[in-house]
Amino acid sequence: MVKVLVFLATGFEEIETVTVVDVLRRANIDVTVASLTSNVVEGAHAMNVVADKKIDEVDVNDFDAIFVPGGNPGYKNLRNDPRVIEMIKQAYNANKLIAAICAAPAVLSDAGILKGKNSTIYPGMDNELVAGGATPKQDNIVIDGNIVTSRGPATALPFAVKLAEILVGKQVADSVSKKTLENILRL
Repeated sequence: MVKVLVFLATGFEEIETVTVVDVLRRANIDVTVASLTSNVVEGAHAMNVVADKKIDEVDVNDFDAIFVPGGNPGYKNLRNDPRVIEMIKQAYNANKLIAAICAAPAVLSDAGILKGKNSTIYPGMDNELVAGGATPKQDNIVIDGNIVTSRGPATALPFAVKLAEILVGKQVADSVSKKTLENILRL
């Protein structure tokens, strides 16, 4: 079974996090939500989410992909945690899928994995990509090698379906897309 690790920090963007976790689980992907601190983590808009584990209880080598949600100050809390940066580097070097949405591509930039890559980020934050050597794109979803980035909350559903497609195939992703009506949106 395909396994995805999701980082959860105080101030995470609820729409992005919950949407991606839900879609991937609907696609029968084993998703582990790992918090930086406590088991219950408060999002940017006061929604509390219960993490499956704490970050110190997971080994990035046990996963096929990493998802980094955005949100403010969530992405700042992630970028300031050396464990997150190290896990992203490890996953990238092992050619695992690395996905980030909204402001979270800044975390990938800090990890040094965007150099020479095309990437997207929340509007107005292109300087974060440039600082990491990436070429900013204005597309809603950008795929460059094993890195997938997206722009923000409104792109969460098609982004999640695209991740499912990459991880478990188009047929499964299309089924999830149809059941969630994502297929009628197509950003």
